[in-house]
Amino acid sequence: MSKQETLPLDLIYHWESAKAESVYMTQPVGGGKTVDYTWRRAVGEARRMAAYLKSLDLPENSRIGIVSKNCAHWIMSDWAIWMAGHISVPLYPTLNADTVSYIIEHAEIPVMFVGKLDDWDSMKSGVPESVRCISYPLSPPTDFETWDDIVANNSPLEENVKREADTLATIVYTSGSTGRPKGVMLSFANLAYAASGAADRLEVTSEDRYLSYLPLAHVFERYVGELVSMNKGFHLYFAESLETFVDDLQRARPTLFIAVPRIWTKLQHGVFEKMPKKKLDKLLRIPLVNSLIKKKILTKLGLQHVRYAGSGSAPLPHDILEWYRNLGLELLEGYGMSENIAYSHTTQPGRARTGYVGEPLPGVEQKIGENSEILVKSPTTMMGYYKDPEKTREAFTEDGFLRTGDMGEIDELGRLRITGRLKEIFKTSKGKYVAPAPIENKLMTNDNIEAVCVSGENQVQPYCLVMLSEAAQAKRDDPDFRKELEKEFVDLLKDVNQTLDPHEHLRFMVVVKEPWTIENNFLTPTMKLKRNVVEDAYRDKVDDWYAQDKTIIWE
Repeated sequence: MSKQETLPLDLIYHWESAKAESVYMTQPVGGGKTVDYTWRRAVGEARRMAAYLKSLDLPENSRIGIVSKNCAHWIMSDWAIWMAGHISVPLYPTLNADTVSYIIEHAEIPVMFVGKLDDWDSMKSGVPESVRCISYPLSPPTDFETWDDIVANNSPLEENVKREADTLATIVYTSGSTGRPKGVMLSFANLAYAASGAADRLEVTSEDRYLSYLPLAHVFERYVGELVSMNKGFHLYFAESLETFVDDLQRARPTLFIAVPRIWTKLQHGVFEKMPKKKLDKLLRIPLVNSLIKKKILTKLGLQHVRYAGSGSAPLPHDILEWYRNLGLELLEGYGMSENIAYSHTTQPGRARTGYVGEPLPGVEQKIGENSEILVKSPTTMMGYYKDPEKTREAFTEDGFLRTGDMGEIDELGRLRITGRLKEIFKTSKGKYVAPAPIENKLMTNDNIEAVCVSGENQVQPYCLVMLSEAAQAKRDDPDFRKELEKEFVDLLKDVNQTLDPHEHLRFMVVVKEPWTIENNFLTPTMKLKRNVVEDAYRDKVDDWYAQDKTIIWE
């Protein structure tokens, strides 16, 4: 069997014997304490849970849910579900009860693992009493059967269960930036190819270390954190909480680190809070001092051992990208979607080009279709949408390419540039089309801005809504700070407008009062802006804003 065909279960059986006593996962359990799971222990517990699941006599290929923040038991649950002959269905740990209810009903989930959660109370009403729930050691208090009791009371499944490459392994429900989430069906072959291709491209080895904290329910973390670690057998660490994140990083000393743009921005803002940007830039220009400063910053961030760092999910502003690269961090951008396990493109070390998300990963074909739409095809392309043949047909071209919905262009070296999203483009009252994402990216270069939404459908000119960074938000009501910031934003709009076509010029900027968060539904669980939710929230105020005829408006 070639490496690219090695399926997930075959990988864990291999490590179970080849690295039996090597630590695979390190799990924080509170109070600075951790529990280590060797390969023997992790696969052994999964075998016992699989035996229990089989004892329930569920129909073959039943959909089993996992709702939990990242932890060792999440990974072991996935394995147990596969060993028992079933299909795993991850749910984001930040979903509301309505969406939980929808996914359980749509996927017809009879059993669900309820794990490490911050707000189980707001979710549990979405779980019908008919669903059998199993809790983890780190779960909130419940009266469910517990993982530890089940593992203690069941003998391990002795056989090395095989699952066919082309059978359904998991249904990943999209994070739903618009409408109801769709169930993306991924096969074992899809998962295996993504793991192998990424590991080869980045020359990952068994000596690497990785901190898992982005939601495992999302394909990006699933394939890098779970699948690539299974492919190469490297050490996987988990974060305990947002409050302990720096300590978690220091413990893991990751050699591979993945974050979304919002996190890279927050980390940078944290550095600037300790040392103002102007002062830092000045120190970094001093030859004898700059290397010490760079090392100190990366060490404080816990990233001093990182070989490759990745950013995905949304564009990362060029200034921020360059800032990290100047510190000596090899920050690579990636591009992908749930429909191909986020396995599509990544920048290669030494081959990055400003504004481009990189080159196709091994096995990925790319081309530009009608309306400049990016089309991709690879062995990681989904089987289709669960129970939705019509949307599945719409997702593909006649020659089998996946429609990404993104617009782009390809340079002479095959590097891809994303120029906008087809569904996000809006038309002004002058009949001119505006792609908001590239404009938002230009505005995000300001350190006081954490998130931006460019809008203005059917208006004379577009406008933008901005959410302040945490540091700026804390000083929002200070008259002197506000005056200084307003001048800064006026200059920012002027500079950005000079780079845009006349019909794209922003008429004004609104500084919003309420933060946009996952909890208030302005962001998806992967911290992408829900554009329709943001626009709906402010729709009634737009005409008044235009009537004010101001450049900067404070909500």
